[in-house]
Amino acid sequence: MSAKGSVPARRGRPPIEAAESHAAILDAVYELLQERSVRDLTMEAVANRAGVGKPTLYKWWPTKAALVLAMFRERIAVALPSPSVGTAEEAIRVVACALIGPLNGQLGKVLSELIAEGQSEPAILRELFDKHIRGHQEADVAAIERGKTSGELASDADPELIIDAVFGAIFYRLLFRTSPLTEEFSDKLVSQVFRGARARTSEARSKPRRVKPA
Repeated sequence: MSAKGSVPARRGRPPIEAAESHAAILDAVYELLQERSVRDLTMEAVANRAGVGKPTLYKWWPTKAALVLAMFRERIAVALPSPSVGTAEEAIRVVACALIGPLNGQLGKVLSELIAEGQSEPAILRELFDKHIRGHQEADVAAIERGKTSGELASDADPELIIDAVFGAIFYRLLFRTSPLTEEFSDKLVSQVFRGARARTSEARSKPRRVKPA
């Protein structure tokens, strides 16, 4: 029995040591995914590279997918420009162009592999969308609605269809590698999509007609 007033023994790793192990594990995942795919990654390989035991991994991340998603969030995910200034077309163009470089690097590699893994583990797709895509999509929708209000875009322009047309085409090239994913492609894509969404001249100039009294 401990003496009255004694300090209870601390269990587990000290905070600094735990933080160092956490960082070493995520660094190990990042490094290993430059050498192999998400599918070929193993928890044992991560533990060996990070210099920790497998129980430490499972204490913080119950599955390999959870571990890779944590690394993606802390080491790879990029902050995109806010589409809150300029015209709707300019705002979406800036966001789309900002994606091209990262998608051609480690972000694109890991993201496409996570999407592939998500076909058999839907929870991966839900987390990717909820934590990394939903916020950007909502900001893009707001930019397009602003364009409709200003008269830049047709009143019946569908924000979600515009977003799908732009970013769906970008991800199509990322996943299928049909053609190079370049800023030139992104720029032309946005121009093409918004050409069809612009307000028609007759709509922009139309005003309610006054009915003359008989």
